[in-house]
Amino acid sequence: MDGPLRIPESDWKVFRELREIALQRFCQRVLAEVQQIASGTSKTAHERYLAVYRLIEKRDHEVAEAFNDPRRGTAMMQLLVIHRRGLLEPSELSRFSDSTRRTLAKWSTD
Repeated sequence: MDGPLRIPESDWKVFRELREIALQRFCQRVLAEVQQIASGTSKTAHERYLAVYRLIEKRDHEVAEAFNDPRRGTAMMQLLVIHRRGLLEPSELSRFSDSTRRTLAKWSTD
């Protein structure tokens, strides 16, 4: 029996597929942020470099939390992080079972 934070096998398969899509979206967002900082004109090149560096450091921790070392035992927590960051479309979330969607809804409001 799957526990409240253990993902069912059918959802694990969906998670592995959608995780790649979510990772690409996350990276695209980060690259857009980097581009905005780098192309700014109100700061010196060095200030922009430092801002980009700090952003990448912060986002690196976030990408690790959501995407590193995916396993069935950690998939629900990673899915929750991905969901909280708005990286999946409603149609993609609808591919998960009712129980997984209920768990996401419950933990997303905490």
